[in-house]
Amino acid sequence: MSRIRTSNVGTQMMIKRLQLSNASVDQKALEIHAYYAKWERGLSDEIAQFA
Repeated sequence: MSRIRTSNVGTQMMIKRLQLSNASVDQKALEIHAYYAKWERGLSDEIAQFA
């Protein structure tokens, strides 16, 4: 996630929180998926970077 370039404050906050989290990789992946599924219309630039 640290490679994603974004100016979206919500995405930046999620990335920082996940970096500091003790959650498992699976839990983090589920949270990332849920976040992008919910906000996909406004995060098209970030989503394009995953390809």
